[in-house]
Amino acid sequence: MSWQSMQAGLADAGYVASDDLAMALFLAVTLGKPLLLEGPAGVGKTQIAKTLADMQSTRLIRLQCYEGLDASHAIYEWNYQRQLLAIRASADEHLPAADVEERIFSEKYLLERPLLAAIRQDVAPVLLIDEIDRADEEFEAYLLEILSDFQITIPELGTVTANTRPHVILTANGARDLSDALRRRCLYNYVDYPDRGTELAILHKRCPELEARLAEQIVGFVQALRKEELEKKPGVAEMLDWAAALAGLGVNDLADDPDKTQATLVCLLKTERDRAAVPKEVQQRLAGKAA
Repeated sequence: MSWQSMQAGLADAGYVASDDLAMALFLAVTLGKPLLLEGPAGVGKTQIAKTLADMQSTRLIRLQCYEGLDASHAIYEWNYQRQLLAIRASADEHLPAADVEERIFSEKYLLERPLLAAIRQDVAPVLLIDEIDRADEEFEAYLLEILSDFQITIPELGTVTANTRPHVILTANGARDLSDALRRRCLYNYVDYPDRGTELAILHKRCPELEARLAEQIVGFVQALRKEELEKKPGVAEMLDWAAALAGLGVNDLADDPDKTQATLVCLLKTERDRAAVPKEVQQRLAGKAA
């Protein structure tokens, strides 16, 4: 496979990738290196992992990061309730303490979390570590060991080495700076908002039934809207939602029914301040530019 065939495969699966992104993904798969994708929310960073899993016909394992995420929720933990029941049952059997310990710290009572599950697959999965910049720096440091050796030590069971090396994709939205150590271990690509031609290709790929004129207007409007002073600029996902809403309402031209078009901006504008920043006169101005 070449990076061009990777790009074509992504397109066949409904994902229009830039040359840089297709090359980065191709190298990540070929070299077995994690790929770090940075960029604003809504530009398709998460979707690239889902599409890769579809292309590889393999499992997608997702770890959604958040502040306070710890190892027990990301790697593994013990099923304490079942262990407690087993201890009580063992007491009735008068088993030695060593036998009880061996019983309760076994695979039967182990709860796999995403990172452990990813290295125990027989077929290499796609491991998506989503929004790594939302996790604490302490968790990021722990993650480095796993990404370096692809093995996890469980004190009660020993070291679990990867059956297959997962395809790892990390995403970040810029919530905080990531460490140099993490960046060194990853290939890197910045995923920005698409240009007009690329976004139009995405819309045609995802909504092929849309009239060509309306598709041009939608993309032109969203591209112009992103240049306004907004708290949250609409991403590709919001653009696709808006296109579906307009098509569902029977809108054929953005200028035909300004009131209806204004009402559908709930798909694009996600804060009260942004809604206030785009009143009907601004919407009509942007629609005029998009025509």
